[in-house]
Amino acid sequence: MSSTPAASVTQTRWLLPTLAGYRRSLLVSDLTAGLAAGAVVVPQAMAYATIANLPVQVGLYTCIVPMLVYALLGGSRAMSVSTTSTIATLTATTLVTAGVAAESEDAAGTLMALAMLVGLMLLAARLLRLGSLVENISAATVLGVKIGVGGTVAVGQLPKLLGEDASPSGEGFFRAIAGAIEAFDSVSWPTVAVSIGAVLVIVLCKRFVPRVPGTLVVVVVGIVLVWLTDIEDAGVELIDPVPDGLPVPGIPDFSHVVALIPGALAIAVMVFLESAAVARSIRRTSEPVIDADQELLAVGAANIAGAFFTVLPAAGGFSQSAVNQSAGAKTQLATLFTVCLAILVAVFLGPAVSLLPQAILAAMVLVAVVSLIDIPLLVRWARISPLDFWVALVVAVLGLTSGLLTAVAAGVAITLVLVLRELNIPQLDIMAERGPVLVVFLGRGMYTANALSNERAIIDLVMNRPVPVRTVVLDVRRLSIMTITVLDTLADLDRELAAKGVTLHLAALPEKAVAVAARTAWYQSVVSAGRVHASAEEGLRTAG
Repeated sequence: MSSTPAASVTQTRWLLPTLAGYRRSLLVSDLTAGLAAGAVVVPQAMAYATIANLPVQVGLYTCIVPMLVYALLGGSRAMSVSTTSTIATLTATTLVTAGVAAESEDAAGTLMALAMLVGLMLLAARLLRLGSLVENISAATVLGVKIGVGGTVAVGQLPKLLGEDASPSGEGFFRAIAGAIEAFDSVSWPTVAVSIGAVLVIVLCKRFVPRVPGTLVVVVVGIVLVWLTDIEDAGVELIDPVPDGLPVPGIPDFSHVVALIPGALAIAVMVFLESAAVARSIRRTSEPVIDADQELLAVGAANIAGAFFTVLPAAGGFSQSAVNQSAGAKTQLATLFTVCLAILVAVFLGPAVSLLPQAILAAMVLVAVVSLIDIPLLVRWARISPLDFWVALVVAVLGLTSGLLTAVAAGVAITLVLVLRELNIPQLDIMAERGPVLVVFLGRGMYTANALSNERAIIDLVMNRPVPVRTVVLDVRRLSIMTITVLDTLADLDRELAAKGVTLHLAALPEKAVAVAARTAWYQSVVSAGRVHASAEEGLRTAG
């Protein structure tokens, strides 16, 4: 018997779709998984807030509102949605680029506006059904962005790990290194000891006892250490006090909206890419296929709802989702239990969380982002696919030198150029050849950008056959959209072939294309000459 709700149940319901066909026997599994994921995601999200120099409660609130909304609308059974190191870093970069200091009074309102813009862009992509288009952004681009994020965030944590006075958040890779070096005289060695200890505990837990959440262990140990000792007097700085209670609704501040748009677009792209990748990677074969448009709706709504409660832009995170699944999550009910845990922390544990050393959160961030710098994968791509290697390397270098927003923009542009380049290469398949009659299938269709290259390729193919060709039957079933450029190209191809003593026949032209073509004198003459056929086989019989 399957341990998940039956995959055969069609998910037509828009609310709580993963609970379709739910059985009470799954409740214990979902409860256990939700609490286990919460032990990872709550401290991790608080740590990610510090990447953007935002209060830790911003990360905590991200585990409440956006996570709740995704659980109600999302199609992945085990994905946990809060925020990620990539999204937090892009948020920091966007705020700095917009001229908003994280510690300023208008930071909260601007952050709300950023989350709102991200959500609106995701919903617009859903309305335009752009899910599959966004997913075409290459893995090389994503790897390059993640390497840039990993390097930028890792060096950005150095001042907190070393107890220095510098605060380089959002300033870039090399400026962060320079700032850390300049402030080396202010290093706090007790802070360094705490940082090293925290890193070792997290790494060793992950290596030898993966079921024990190392992040939760170091958070508890750090709080107890501050409570029992005078380590703060030795120079170990604590996080800012965390207020008790649930997030208070607010109104987004759109005074910087124009400056936020480029960053919001980059964040929206990465939110969807990361969420879609996580959802697909943790999906079991017995579960329904992930619908890209449904995920756009769910994460878009999650960000819009969160925009009124001072949260980071939200996306599916791999580490907490993996914990959620491995702990036995069967549906998004597990996420609702994680939300309950986050609410309990927000309401009752504010004073305790306020005892947390900054170095502990910095260590958590460092360990998380180092895994993004996947150099072995980059080296493997250099051997397997040099093109992907160079794309990833260029995007990574741009991320480290010119900033992450530039890297995302360049990565998307490179992807589009490569896709268009691939689509513009004609694909002509010879379906049949009977004496002087040649049947050719237009494999990639014909549209404005590739019309001329297809015309030239067809002429070259015909003229270079070993047996002279007198008739070409062109199978154009892929030509679903007929434009003036395509019509002119087909008419020109007809004239060019006729000048060489070759007659052109068209086969399997879709009805929509026929409706447009039938308005032209050229197509009407081709029809009257009996050179338009319902199928390639009919064309071959007629021409033969």
